[in-house]
Amino acid sequence: MAATEHAGMFSYQFPEDSQANVVVNLSHYLSSSRGLGTEQHYVNGSITIQHDDHNARRILVARRITMAGIWGPHDFNNRTVGATFSFADRNVTSRVGVLWISIAKACQFVDDKITTGSTIDDLAAAAKDNWNAQIFSNIKAETKDSEKLGLFYSSLYGMNLMPSNRTGENPLWESSEPYYDDIVTLWDLFRSATPLIQILQPVAYEEQIRSMIDIWRHDGYMPDGRSSNFNGRTQGGSNADNVLADAYVKDVVGGIDWSDGYRAMVKNAEVPPPNNHVDPAARDSSDKEGRGALPDWLALHYVSTKYSRSVTRAVEYSANDFALYQVAKGMDMTEDAAKYLNRSRNWRNHWNPAVTALRFSGFVMPRHEDGSFVNQDPLSCGGCYWPNAYYEALPWEYTFNPVHDMATLIDYMGGTEQFINRLNVTFEPNKGPKGRTVAFGNTIFDPTNEVSFLTPYLYHYAGRQDLSVKTARNLAEKNYKPGKSGLPGNSDSGAMQSWLLWNMAGLYPVTGQTTFLIGSPWFGMTIDLGEGKTLKITTNQGGNDTAIYVQSLRINGRKWNKNWLQWNDVFANGGTLDFDLAEEPSGWSLDGELPPSPASERQSL
Repeated sequence: MAATEHAGMFSYQFPEDSQANVVVNLSHYLSSSRGLGTEQHYVNGSITIQHDDHNARRILVARRITMAGIWGPHDFNNRTVGATFSFADRNVTSRVGVLWISIAKACQFVDDKITTGSTIDDLAAAAKDNWNAQIFSNIKAETKDSEKLGLFYSSLYGMNLMPSNRTGENPLWESSEPYYDDIVTLWDLFRSATPLIQILQPVAYEEQIRSMIDIWRHDGYMPDGRSSNFNGRTQGGSNADNVLADAYVKDVVGGIDWSDGYRAMVKNAEVPPPNNHVDPAARDSSDKEGRGALPDWLALHYVSTKYSRSVTRAVEYSANDFALYQVAKGMDMTEDAAKYLNRSRNWRNHWNPAVTALRFSGFVMPRHEDGSFVNQDPLSCGGCYWPNAYYEALPWEYTFNPVHDMATLIDYMGGTEQFINRLNVTFEPNKGPKGRTVAFGNTIFDPTNEVSFLTPYLYHYAGRQDLSVKTARNLAEKNYKPGKSGLPGNSDSGAMQSWLLWNMAGLYPVTGQTTFLIGSPWFGMTIDLGEGKTLKITTNQGGNDTAIYVQSLRINGRKWNKNWLQWNDVFANGGTLDFDLAEEPSGWSLDGELPPSPASERQSL
């Protein structure tokens, strides 16, 4: 099979001794992999068969499916709607057009996109040309290592498959704004994928921001996840806030109405979403959109065990409120900025200094409504899922998450030395719960979950960039390979691949800030930033897998001794990063200013 935008071609080859049949099952839907009631459900549809002048059959299909069936009306009558087609020929070719709003236009796409005489090879070649022009040509990797090239460009491919641009085919409302669907989900993507999309596809990135704001205008809330034109599910916070703040502080303007964007963020921060679509896995509050546990956040300044995923939500609500602070500050809304900066520190209300694990004290812990702490093992998260206090990560892992308030966190952990020691143990084999990360040496750190994406780079905040490089490079080389089973876990719409791409480029973004942490590149590369601007990264050790430590760095020709840079240094107008690498750590950046900790009262260590 091969595809174009809105149309595709299938080629079937049947054995000589069998009947050539093709079944079109209109009522087929995706079931839930875990039996939680979050599957699709067939609602209604129709199928009509026509013949053209050449006796070719044209199937006209209209169907409606609810996504995450717990949200919408179900049809439990087990009806099957479809048709079976039998052919005398052994080789059968079909063309398929897809559109949400019009059968006639879907048929027109078939005729326009796949003209008479087109073959599978023709379509595949055209698709390859489109990928090269729109994605792959934006970064030129300067290495001849075929394995690294395969890993690099297959990761670029994997992180750009979603979301879906459905501008002009929204069945729910008419709008002049762009429309994107299949956002699965911002909880996975905001840490490293959306910052990379901004760099590689700035036009599409701006359109996605505008689309989220327009969804708020018409649906009431921006999505954290969205598919089949429906918001849901929200694992933790309202992470569209993080994405908008990241765009705002990096001066993304274009056609974005930032006044409406901020209003959409305030809706998340101030108005609890109604729990109209009760999730059987977490009945306490809405996880369709917004912040379901907001009543506690506003009244108690923490999230109590009354709500599922209470600590996850609290940690993420803090980051979300920091995002509002960033935008409010930029808009000169002084009172709002002060309010949200203060609220961004509320993760501290979950800090229990009395809890100990592996000789380290102090972790973010669940609290009851009366303020008392739950007796919780920092190395256990129960089921680590929807009804639990922590979603997909251990208390130990979530404790490292408040990156906007890192100086405070380091103080809470006992200072720089203890902070480094705790990070070291995080990556040490056989320190994690038995069986949880057995494929990765039973470490506390879990490379399959986005919660800990930034953790290997946190040594930067203690002045040990060399340890960040050592740890992050080791994780990348162990857990990512080209070919099948090359990712440590679910791609999560390209989130995993984006983490690797940043590692290979020698940088890592801090979402919601203009900060990028400096690692070490695997090889040189040139990134097309659009509008004639480029970022050129060079290294004297291109392709050397052991020479990973920075000896010196020049940014735009100037000596650089900080282990971080800002957006305006190399991205806003383009720039150069020239790395001198060697096999042993040096004292580079030890006397440089540490990365910002903008929510902390104490800014430096």
